[in-house]
Amino acid sequence: MELQQIDAKMLSKMFLAGAKNLESKKEWINELNVFPVPDGDTGTNMTMTIMSAAREVAALQEDAPMSVLCKAISSGSLRGARGNSGVILSQLFRGFTRSIKEEEILTVPVLATSFERAVETAYKAVMKPKEGTILTVAKGVAEKARELADEGTEDLEVFGTAILEHARYVLEQTPELLPVLKQAGVVDSGGTGLVEVLSGAFDAYMGKEIDLTVAPAQTANKTVAPSPEAQAEAEIKFGYCTEFIILLSKTFNIKAEMDFKAYLESIGDSIVVVADDDVVKVHVHTNDPGLAIQKALKYGALSNMKIDNMRLEHQEKLFKMSEKEAAAKAAEAPAQAASVEPPKEVGFISVSAGEGLSEIFKSLGVDYIIEGGQTMNPSTADVLDAVEKVNAKNIFILPNNKNIILAANQAAELCKDKNLIVIPTKTIPQGITAVINYVPEISIDENKENMIAEMGNVKTGQVTYAVRDTMIDDKEIQKDDFMGIGDSGLLAVGKEMQDVTLEMVSAMANEDSELISIYYGADVEEENAKWISDKLKKDFPSCDVELQYGGQPIYYYVVSVE
Repeated sequence: MELQQIDAKMLSKMFLAGAKNLESKKEWINELNVFPVPDGDTGTNMTMTIMSAAREVAALQEDAPMSVLCKAISSGSLRGARGNSGVILSQLFRGFTRSIKEEEILTVPVLATSFERAVETAYKAVMKPKEGTILTVAKGVAEKARELADEGTEDLEVFGTAILEHARYVLEQTPELLPVLKQAGVVDSGGTGLVEVLSGAFDAYMGKEIDLTVAPAQTANKTVAPSPEAQAEAEIKFGYCTEFIILLSKTFNIKAEMDFKAYLESIGDSIVVVADDDVVKVHVHTNDPGLAIQKALKYGALSNMKIDNMRLEHQEKLFKMSEKEAAAKAAEAPAQAASVEPPKEVGFISVSAGEGLSEIFKSLGVDYIIEGGQTMNPSTADVLDAVEKVNAKNIFILPNNKNIILAANQAAELCKDKNLIVIPTKTIPQGITAVINYVPEISIDENKENMIAEMGNVKTGQVTYAVRDTMIDDKEIQKDDFMGIGDSGLLAVGKEMQDVTLEMVSAMANEDSELISIYYGADVEEENAKWISDKLKKDFPSCDVELQYGGQPIYYYVVSVE
């Protein structure tokens, strides 16, 4: 018997299976990064994007209609989107769900149209779409779907098999469209992630047994007065306060630490991970402590374990509260409301990773710092949460990373009660230059134009290490080599960090350069950074050379030339 339709129940199962399949492959996808840097995060970004939606889908009633399911997929992925690949994935879901939300069943013609709508929406979200990426794979899927629909294909098993086969074929062709992929010997990581989502979804449709367990979404707000139990549920998104110590039995480097944090963020909040020699202190609020424990066991044995049910504790506190205390709180509320300051005209948000860099931004007048950057790209929801914390009518946001700009733009579209202005800074030095050039006396639009123009005068270089052997820009790179990466590609590579740093700066500076700013990272000794600074002063006597502590992870030096 032919399989000819997909209802909401089946689509929900397929979506969750796609999400779980992507999650299981995220580390492999991370390793497909063109630059062999230790912060390859496409798999992590796409996983955290789709799992944000998966939690909302998993929390729905089993008989939820198509319209409700579509809203959960679209809103969950939009708010959870992080990184360029994650934002594009969320836009694909957005276009797809808009096309099918009024349908009760999905047939081949309906799916063909929805795939086309998904691609159209995703391409519109990217200012300069680039072929050889996730967009190319999505477009190939849509074109194949339309071809099959026009040929009269009705059997969804035949349709799905052909779609998946073609998606893999297009993915294999991405190195022919992007030379950097071909030289690095990899296919596109974002496209790979999309193929894994489709593969998992088709497996579910074909009846493969898949664990679809996902941590539940946040309890929805209700208009009726809540009971103490319901109030505890509404206020506490993740119910178990989980603490333990990992006695390390394997390497727990910065990459491992960031991956572990990313995983904990996908299952909870209030996360603290502190690594010290052979032990790691862990704290997380989650609805499934077992998931955190299972992940931690991969790094070593556990001790000092402590799990508290915060919902029960909250209920006890509520019941113990006397009427007098409740009345006192009620009396305080109007006074607190009256004391709220009116919003100021302009505020600033900056993304930053590193104690020193964050302090620099704060000293320049930035109101709120979103922790993140190369290793952990903030989500659209993270940006919107930051906006809520800044009491201003107009808020400039500095993403300071090309992989965060799309999420910031998406937040600006979703932000209704404040004017969020995205200054598309791709590096920390660009962000610093942008905020320095803000002029209170001129308009918002004039400031935006001026800040963008000034950040264009900044060249940025960053020094890190290679995690694998590869070839980039005709330069051979071996695992553990130091690399100096500029705005447009690889500038230097070698065995000695200081030599690579100096060679990188030499490639950036010229006779018109006036200022060289050096921000040294968490893993660099101050005396070594001072040596670099002194050497550059001798090599470029006509330039001012400034040295500051950045404290950033992964990148030993971030250097700007203006």
